[in-house]
Amino acid sequence: RMSVRARAPSQGSLEEPDDEVVPYSDDETDEELQSEDDLDRSEDQLPEPEIGPAPAAGEFEDGSGVKVIRANDREYCNQPQFKKKVFLCIKKSKYSGNAIKTYKYNFFTFVPRNLCEQFKRAANLYFLCLLILQIIPQISTLPWYTTLVPLVLVLGITAIKDLVDDLARHRMDKEINNRRCDVLLNGRFVETRWMNLQVGDVVRLKKNDFIPADILLLSSSNPNSLCYVETAELDGETNLKFKMGLKITDERLQEEDQLARFNALILCEEPNNRLDKFVGTMIWDSERYPLDLDNMLLRGCKIRNTDVCHGLVIFAGNDTKIMRNGGKTRFKRTRIDKLMNYMVYTIFVLLVLLCAGLAIGHTYWYESIGSKAWYLYDGLNYSSSYRGFLSFWGYIIILNTMVPISLYVSVEVIRLGQSKFINWDLQMYYADKDTPAKARTTTLNEQLGQIEYIFSDKTGTLTQNIMAFKKCTITGRTYGETNHQLYHFLVSCIRSKKDPQILEFFKLLSLCHTVMVEQKGDELVYQAASPDEGALVTAACNFGFVFLSRTQDTITIMEMDHEETYEMLALLDFNSDRKRMSIILRFPDGKIRLYCKGADTVIYQRLDANSKDKETTQEALDTFANETLRTLCLCYKDISQAEYDAWARKHQVASVSMGNREEVLDTVYEEIEKNLLLIGATAIEDKLQDGVPETIAKLAKADIKIWVLTGDKKETAENIGYSCQLLTDDMKIHYGEDVNVQLRNRQTQRRNDPQGRNKKLKELFFTEPGKNALVITGGWLNEILYEKKKKRRRLRLKKLRKRYTNSSNPPDSSQPVDDWEKEKRQEDFVDMACECSAVICCRVTPKQKANVVSLVKRCKKAVTLSIGDGANDVNMIKTADIGVGISGQEGMQAVMSSDYAFAQFRYLERLLLVHGRWSYIRMCKFLRYFFYKNFAFTLVHFWFSFFNGFSSQTAYEDWFIALYNVCYSSLPVLLVGLLDQDVNDKISLRCPKLYLPGQQGSLFNYRNFFISLFHGIFTSLMTFFIPYGAFLQTMGQDGEAPSDYQSFAVVAASSLIITVNLQISLNTSYWTFVNFFAVLGSIAIYFGIMFDIHSAGIHVIFPTTFTFTGAASNALRQPYLWLTIILTVGICLLPVICIQFLCQTIWPSAGDKVHRNRKKYELEDEEDERKKKKQPAFQRGGRSRRSAYAFSHSRGYADLIASGRSIRQRPLADGDIYLRQNEALMMICFLLSWN
Repeated sequence: RMSVRARAPSQGSLEEPDDEVVPYSDDETDEELQSEDDLDRSEDQLPEPEIGPAPAAGEFEDGSGVKVIRANDREYCNQPQFKKKVFLCIKKSKYSGNAIKTYKYNFFTFVPRNLCEQFKRAANLYFLCLLILQIIPQISTLPWYTTLVPLVLVLGITAIKDLVDDLARHRMDKEINNRRCDVLLNGRFVETRWMNLQVGDVVRLKKNDFIPADILLLSSSNPNSLCYVETAELDGETNLKFKMGLKITDERLQEEDQLARFNALILCEEPNNRLDKFVGTMIWDSERYPLDLDNMLLRGCKIRNTDVCHGLVIFAGNDTKIMRNGGKTRFKRTRIDKLMNYMVYTIFVLLVLLCAGLAIGHTYWYESIGSKAWYLYDGLNYSSSYRGFLSFWGYIIILNTMVPISLYVSVEVIRLGQSKFINWDLQMYYADKDTPAKARTTTLNEQLGQIEYIFSDKTGTLTQNIMAFKKCTITGRTYGETNHQLYHFLVSCIRSKKDPQILEFFKLLSLCHTVMVEQKGDELVYQAASPDEGALVTAACNFGFVFLSRTQDTITIMEMDHEETYEMLALLDFNSDRKRMSIILRFPDGKIRLYCKGADTVIYQRLDANSKDKETTQEALDTFANETLRTLCLCYKDISQAEYDAWARKHQVASVSMGNREEVLDTVYEEIEKNLLLIGATAIEDKLQDGVPETIAKLAKADIKIWVLTGDKKETAENIGYSCQLLTDDMKIHYGEDVNVQLRNRQTQRRNDPQGRNKKLKELFFTEPGKNALVITGGWLNEILYEKKKKRRRLRLKKLRKRYTNSSNPPDSSQPVDDWEKEKRQEDFVDMACECSAVICCRVTPKQKANVVSLVKRCKKAVTLSIGDGANDVNMIKTADIGVGISGQEGMQAVMSSDYAFAQFRYLERLLLVHGRWSYIRMCKFLRYFFYKNFAFTLVHFWFSFFNGFSSQTAYEDWFIALYNVCYSSLPVLLVGLLDQDVNDKISLRCPKLYLPGQQGSLFNYRNFFISLFHGIFTSLMTFFIPYGAFLQTMGQDGEAPSDYQSFAVVAASSLIITVNLQISLNTSYWTFVNFFAVLGSIAIYFGIMFDIHSAGIHVIFPTTFTFTGAASNALRQPYLWLTIILTVGICLLPVICIQFLCQTIWPSAGDKVHRNRKKYELEDEEDERKKKKQPAFQRGGRSRRSAYAFSHSRGYADLIASGRSIRQRPLADGDIYLRQNEALMMICFLLSWN
């Protein structure tokens, strides 16, 4: 049976989750779940159906339950038992090819699929139906082209945008699929494209190559088939990880002909998304060899420091772990989009009600008047009800502009323009890596102004993942307050050799580590399991103690001016429980000494009672911790030969222990690591990206809650929380244990209340005054939220229900009785977290990150944003409403899945508080005005129907109806949607509270919609009835009455155009020449086109199309009608001006107040820039914190070093010795130059 990885214990167990373990929530494979189900049944003795044990690996020859691969045999995977049915009788291999496809369309599917997607939008489908109605002569009241032209325009623009986006995906897929690598075919390596690789192929990779698939490492040019990989594409970390081939493949698969004869059978787990787990077995020559993740090279990683390696393709294409972690690509829509759809439905309902009322009116009118008027006889013997039915559809066509199709065209244009402004913003351009900001979508801009929760990764997102040696304390004296003190004074002491403790300090740093070294020309390159260790070894090198090389038994350093080799007797590696590492060395003079470095909490427990400087070092540690530096204590101990011999025998026995080997070794390590003598401590800065604390503080003032979701250890994540000021000294921090107790109490309270399922508990979780913060690990997150596989959860709930049914005992408060309790528990957790000022989730898996985001979205109905830089953040980025990728790093997986990308976290402030807020305000203002102007335009037909027998006659000329939204009123509002701003960018950043209206959705909602509706009704009433009253008894200057239908249509249309264009002028906050030109230009275009289409010349050419011959010139030569137009415009605008004045004077909004004081703010900003001085990055005098030192997230390289598997077994050449001596001498000369 394949082994099952241990998981964090469930809440029902006596043990608590291990904070250091990364849990696996619902990433389990089916085999693991089956094994767990068997185990659960045996423990609970419940009458469950029998499920047989998982068969041995050799029994999977039919391919069921496990993946079976044969090396160098492509046809093996195409056998019938490895195929699955796709459609009817069509079958294809279960094993994915290596080509990836992220695009949506191809040449044949683009038109039908894109049209199908577009007609899912309610408005597009509505206008298609309208177009069909206009083709029917009996009900057509407008020419068909008035709907066809704008519909084709909308569909065409959207299709072009979708095509451009999809072509970019095609190009990206093509670039990746056409990358080259060497594959073994017909006995020799040939170059081929990635897309042609298949499962079972043997491939050859070279230094700096990307890994094309998930590959089993067979051999490499390094000793023992060691291979270094960079995992930046997966997790954003640039420190190298090592992989190793099996001993048997390393010995027998080095040459091309050996690889060609390789025919092993691989049995392994089914493809899954767990990045740190792989289980398999290799069967070769009747022998079985276990496989694990250390033998696997994952797609997306990069080969480093390895000239050549060979591997066998296990998972390809979409089966690879990086692709499985991508999550589903979700179609994202903004809140405003969803609201617009509901408003379109509302308008449609109003439209149907209006048309039904008018149709009923026509029925009664024809019955009582129309049928009796001989001059209205049309030769059609239709009944009154049938005429009313036709009138209903006629009014549907006439009043269709209540649902404006041009709205969607304008929205797409505005969003495109706003995306370009983000791309062109030089203040979001990162010059160091030539990386501009990039809006990778054009549909979410206004959503940036409504963000309530931000979920951020840590490594590479908040931090640079660069460690810098900042300070140290040696024998109670602290160095590093200034660069002069740290470097100049220490170099002088080292050079004079007056203080042996300083020499011992840096000697320890150069000897006590698991760093690997490689020489590139004249340069030494250190490869560390974590950047912390690399920083310390580099610091020792800079102070004259240069780590040169190591073998299985020795370690060589250059001590100032001479080279020393020490015999390594034992290497006691770091792990998360020990929080320290030690090395036992025999000095050249025969002395045996133990060097140890580790967290102060464990080192101080093991110090000798006579150790000096403990108090002063403790004070320095407190100071370092308050400065959010990562601290590490250094100590040593001299060991006698007899003591070492006795301990070595115990160590040898523990090393070969078959059970609980790690625990036995830890016990032996404890015996030797005691009575230590303290030397001092180091302080390392985990460098934050520039501006991170200021950005987080500014976003917090905008009432945006920031949650950090990271795979790092709890101490590391908490330390970064203090560094970036997400956590502060006045916060009370709650951990998983506290949270679990609170949620259990709430669950028990709900169970004990008879009405508990019918009412929502409103009590706060934290009733004490002050700020709270939540720091929770992935293990506790699983226990609290009951995040288990659905199958496993169903079995557990079923067992629990049976247990409670058959027992009189009350249910266990630690387990949910049903899904309702599970959901309430999750809601309680979100409510508790939202009461906190900061939330940090550490040691979480990529799936858990996405689950947390999804949980907040579901429980709080909030707009969320996720930001990250690695493949482990992709699922989170896709789950959030908006995903942001950090670009300019090595890893680009997050960027490729994101909606927006830039190079630094600090740009998020400008993206949200400036571009997001502006986009939201512009879109809301645009939509409010757009609905208003279309109601004002369309409802004139409604009032006119009362005076034309409800006969579906239009109040305007046909061409005016067609061009109203295209030419006469579109440009001014389009420019407001693109350029308007209530305050400039500096004031937007200075006053984060201006962001709140977007979160509250107060600028565009149903209230604003109905205000626009009633405003439009008022304007349409004035536009119709004032000219109607003026035309009722009027005589022109020539003695003729101008009160004909065509003259009335001209006056009403002219009044409407001037009113709506001046109305947008009142709504414009930011005036430019372009806005001024657009308003006057739109009015001028209207009069110019009207006089042209009313001219006699065009009537002669198209007599049936242009029927208003001379109407404009005849009507507008009458001064009386110009006075009518002016009166109409004045009465329409005067109430709006009065209301705006009263609102800004009596009930000013926050934006109005800021706008009123903008000059003062601008002067203050100018003054601040002149007096700007650098502020300290931290505050002293805070409470003492333990600032943890993170060696690595996993074990170091000690096993490799101790086994000798990573060491080249060859003597140093004379040239190498010379180069190393020359390097050391150059370093010493550099150090002496400080003096």
